Amino acid sequence: MRAELLRRGLDWEVDSAGTAAYHVGNPPDPRAIACAAENGADISGLRARQAVSNDFHRFTHIFALDDKNLANLRAIRPGDGSAELGLVLDMIEGRKGDTVADPYYAGDDAFDFTWRVVTEAASAIADKLSR
Repeated sequence: MRAELLRRGLDWEVDSAGTAAYHVGNPPDPRAIACAAENGADISGLRARQAVSNDFHRFTHIFALDDKNLANLRAIRPGDGSAELGLVLDMIEGRKGDTVADPYYAGDDAFDFTWRVVTEAASAIADKLSR
């Protein structure tokens, strides 16, 4: 998302967070770092954090990659949280309800596939939210 915003000259605040705490403070998977670097993005300095209820006040939109994370986000969403919540692929025409497969347990090619899918989603988000 950051790469897409930079490409378009949009100055939006974006962040990434998981819904479980087991990777908090860790860098991205080395395969993800390599894939991002191959596509011109440096994510090596990022560290995992867990989504918190305040994120629903801090951001206008929160996108989950899959149904399990969407359910976890709904569970922590405060009653007065104003952020719109949905699946990231819902932003792509014809992909409503689709989820992003986790490449962690798949081969290295899965990271390339995931990169393409989330890049398409980032473009769709920038298109729709910048109108």
